Order: sequence, then C-alpha cells, then structure tokens
Amino acid sequence: MILPEPTPLLADLIGQAVVIDLRAEYVCLGTLVGLDAGFLDIADADLHDLRDSAATREIYVYDSLRLGIRRNRARVLIRRDEVVAITRFCDISES
Repeated sequence: MILPEPTPLLADLIGQAVVIDLRAEYVCLGTLVGLDAGFLDIADADLHDLRDSAATREIYVYDSLRLGIRRNRARVLIRRDEVVAITRFCDISES
C-alpha cells in the first residue's frame, strides 16, 4: 500500500492541541508534534478506549474541553490510515 505524503493542511496543525477520531473505538487528544506519510506523532496524549467508559465520543471530548486533556501517554504514534478526522482542540464547540 502506498501511503499519502503529508499535506500542508496537516503541517499547519503541528504544535497545536488536536482531537483525533479513529476508526476503532478510540479517540486521541494531545499536541501534534510531527507527522510523516504513515504516522502522526502526538505528545502529552490522552489515548482513550471508548469501550472502557459509558461516555460517547462526543461527551468524552466535551468533558475534556471543560476539564482539560487528561494525559496518559508522553508520546503516541497514530497510524494515518486509521484516522477519520482531526480537529484543533480549540475548535471544539460546546453544545
């Protein structure tokens, strides 16, 4: 499989806190510190398995917006082909 090259859109997010929605039942919050064609490099990350809580993905992210990112990993590499969406943490709207 040929992986896509990094895009300027992703490069613009480097250094910012982001929310990464994954195909699997996981969501990752943290600071995007780097990327390449295959991986996103996230620092001070909260990699959350949604099967471990009663909260939906949206509720978990809204709670994190209110309470702050609950870091459980210093660094995590996320496979780009598992990513559904990436949002800047500051662009999450409470509703």
